[in-house]
Amino acid sequence: MTIAIPFDNSYARLPGGFYTAQAPQPVRAPRLVAFNTDLARLLGIAPGEVEEMAQVFAGNAVPQGAEPLAQLYSGHQFGNYNPQLGDGRAILLGEVLGSDGIRRDIQLKGAGRTPYSRGGDGRAWLGPVLREYVVSEAMAAFGIPTTRALAAVETGETVRRESALPGAVLTRVAQSHLRVGTFQVFAARGEIAYLKRLTDYAIARHYPETQGSMGLLAAVRDAQARLIAAWMGVGFIHGVMNTDNSSIAGETIDYGPCAFMDTYHPDTVYSSIDRYGRYAYSNQPDIAVWNLAQLATALIQQAEDKEAAVEEATEIVHAMPALLEREWLRVFAAKIGISAPRETDKPLVTDLLTRMAREQADFTNTFRTLGSDRARDHFTDPVAYDSWAADWRQRITQEAAPEAVMRSINPAFIPRNHRIEQMIAAAVEGDYTLFQRLNTVLARPYEDQPDHFDLTRPPTTSEIVPATFCGT
Repeated sequence: MTIAIPFDNSYARLPGGFYTAQAPQPVRAPRLVAFNTDLARLLGIAPGEVEEMAQVFAGNAVPQGAEPLAQLYSGHQFGNYNPQLGDGRAILLGEVLGSDGIRRDIQLKGAGRTPYSRGGDGRAWLGPVLREYVVSEAMAAFGIPTTRALAAVETGETVRRESALPGAVLTRVAQSHLRVGTFQVFAARGEIAYLKRLTDYAIARHYPETQGSMGLLAAVRDAQARLIAAWMGVGFIHGVMNTDNSSIAGETIDYGPCAFMDTYHPDTVYSSIDRYGRYAYSNQPDIAVWNLAQLATALIQQAEDKEAAVEEATEIVHAMPALLEREWLRVFAAKIGISAPRETDKPLVTDLLTRMAREQADFTNTFRTLGSDRARDHFTDPVAYDSWAADWRQRITQEAAPEAVMRSINPAFIPRNHRIEQMIAAAVEGDYTLFQRLNTVLARPYEDQPDHFDLTRPPTTSEIVPATFCGT
């Protein structure tokens, strides 16, 4: 085998109660669809022949040094606690230390059944694999903490969802796959020794500058606050912010029924399974606080002085809404060209968003074109923009370089839902042209790229994607 992956597997050295050793299940006829050479270089992975890479990233050939396993966790799903979840269709091959000194997991998603599959087939179909590849790489290009896509492979097999669909495997890279639910499962079981071991491991791996379980809680809070504000800034809606999808590392993880808003409205929901809007765009900050409270509840179980731990955890969690507000204002002030926001700038931002919602303005294009005559064209009544812009222009006269600030945070290109659906439909027929084009363009989302201007266009009425699906 010529492909070389420099594994150094710390999670596999934890006790067996944290996971089940499990090899990926081979597939019939793997074919490499995409391989991320830039990410491979960062990870120190030397690519092999195309056919060999297809075998490895489909799970047919386990590379030297890998210690494949399925991780255990539990979690709240739409507010209801499920006592055992775990990797039902994912296999962690192992970890590598990148050239930047950061440790990362390499995981095969769609690699077959595990003890945690709960009756599922353990597989993924091509559509969600390509969606996660494109969207996660776009998020990385936005500068938003995220898992990454290393490879995508067709399996040559079909999976059954609403119909028979082509199977695929995604190779996902993450700073870890530790979730709020990883802590919850041991706390709920009363396995305090495991909970303490996990806490020490998470601190050493992600936040070595912190001390103790409450130090970890505060560090996760800060990372999550920055992450959610960044999501809001690009109009991203995760869709399934369950505690098992909440990363301790503060990364975006588990791109299921995710989507980016076209027309702005704070109550926007795309996820087909979010029937009551729990994870709507505007609810994401509140849900992040709720998830942190569940982590706090789990971490408290290991404290010798639980009363003191409850008091400290309560203070940490209660500080999160104000922190989220500050992070939100920092992001949205930058989106209108203000680099050092004051509290008095918040009404200016919220007034614009209110008008955008009322006048059905496109979220991405409105912010990208602020300051030009094109901005008003995104409003059903352009006068609604004009009256706001007068106050805004007066405010930014106090800023040194508002245009540069705006162009550094307002992307020209996002993975628009209708383009993602068109890409998937074409790929199912064997045409990967749009998949490749999206990856190329979204690698430079803050550049104008005039040759690809059509990708900035919102959907026509017939192209609107009203709901997105998780693919399981």
